[in-house]
Amino acid sequence: MVDQQQSSGGVRARVSTALRPFFQWLAGTKGFAKIAPRIVPPLDRLINRMTGGRVLMGDQMIPHLLLTTTGSKSGQPRESPLACLPEEGGTFLVVGSNFGRDHHPAWSGNLLKTPQATVRFRGHVVPVTATLLAGADREQAWRILVGFWPLYQGYTERSGRELRVFRLSPR
Repeated sequence: MVDQQQSSGGVRARVSTALRPFFQWLAGTKGFAKIAPRIVPPLDRLINRMTGGRVLMGDQMIPHLLLTTTGSKSGQPRESPLACLPEEGGTFLVVGSNFGRDHHPAWSGNLLKTPQATVRFRGHVVPVTATLLAGADREQAWRILVGFWPLYQGYTERSGRELRVFRLSPR
């Protein structure tokens, strides 16, 4: 049974690696930027709930987490599935790319107002505090993020804004 699980995991990893260039291209198109915000997050939240918080769609290509913030106007919990870059020590980097659209995503404004949030990552729930990176910290993180997911640079160019970069640190 273990061999079969390892084998299916290896196949899944190879398929993900093979499809990654296609999904990078797709995610970089203007058409995707128009429709994805209405389709991808709700579908991701549904899949996450159905799997007990263990799976997000995009996690097959790059790591994803489910971020729960406090709505800046409503005060209500708001869930956002996001690509992330896990770091040593249990922190995560997240980028307010908003699929390359010209305005910052709502979740980033929520973190600016209330930096305390919760992350669900591969079935584990972690209370976090968000820090908006600036200066040398942002530059260093940005180089790593663009190397990890080159689309971030394209999103910057298309959106005409500096994408917000947050570090989510366990509380």
